[in-house]
Amino acid sequence: MGRTAEAAEANASDKGRRPHRLRRAFLATLITGAVVVPLSGATRPEIPAPVPAALATPVTAATLDEAYAANRANAAEASRMAAAHGDRERAAADRAMADPARHFLSFDGRGAGMATEVFGDLARADRVAVLVPGSDTSIDTYDRFRDAARALHERLTRQAPRGTRTAVVAWLGYETPATVSTTVTTPGRAEEAAPRLREFVQQLRAVTAAKQARVSLLCHSYGSVVCGRAAPHLAVDDIALVGSPGTGADTAAALHTPARVWAARGSDDWVAEVPHIRLDLLGTTVGFGTDPVSPSFGARVFAAGTGGHSDYFRPGSISLANLTRIVLGQTPEAPHV
Repeated sequence: MGRTAEAAEANASDKGRRPHRLRRAFLATLITGAVVVPLSGATRPEIPAPVPAALATPVTAATLDEAYAANRANAAEASRMAAAHGDRERAAADRAMADPARHFLSFDGRGAGMATEVFGDLARADRVAVLVPGSDTSIDTYDRFRDAARALHERLTRQAPRGTRTAVVAWLGYETPATVSTTVTTPGRAEEAAPRLREFVQQLRAVTAAKQARVSLLCHSYGSVVCGRAAPHLAVDDIALVGSPGTGADTAAALHTPARVWAARGSDDWVAEVPHIRLDLLGTTVGFGTDPVSPSFGARVFAAGTGGHSDYFRPGSISLANLTRIVLGQTPEAPHV
């Protein structure tokens, strides 16, 4: 990232620094309060949707197109059912996922919804990035997660060395917690998600077996807790933690993974204000322990610029440039001191 881009990013941050700080303090107060105060969001009325499409297992390079078609058909049926139920927003979201240009390895429109979308030619990819999202990610808010995956894929396509093929997978394979809730401060959702992430990576390896692709996990916010829980049994090459509240492990070595472990946090990310604690309260673990960007954790820390909690995949950002380098096996820029 050149000096001009860095200057532009710093200038943009300075213009909105005061409201950003106020918002960061407000959100940090809410999340810290969730550690000791039982909060819960409103429960959304159940939206009818079909059971997930029956697919040949495991999905392989030869059956990818069949899987994509089956999941698009399932999304189209989910859209019809949501419309009949009177939920126009969900119907529109499902209908967008049924577009012939979209490629889903999985789709489940029930409840908050889960989906796994592919960008690029997965079967022929040499480098694959898997994005694991944090809180408040669902089919209803999926577009912002998709935007992150698309931004990364576009950057990889431009920056990959000649002859290197890349793909990005947006893995919404678990029910994410609400940002302000007791679930976001405990490992319960991550423990449920970890086996699903392990199974998915195994399936991914089956699809990319011919290329023996290098796989990188890019884990955002609560998604880093999921990656931390799944790490000991994941056949991945890199695990990058961004905007992380912690992983549940005291050190990178305690993740028991041969993967390279990376970490970064933007200077305007309110997660820095959240206490990095882990307590046992009435039989429930609260908090996720050591800050992954701290020296004591032992991750390879890279620069994330001046961005906030939702800016790690913003086009033109330092963090996106460095995440791209990690996926490509290159050395990311170190933080400025």
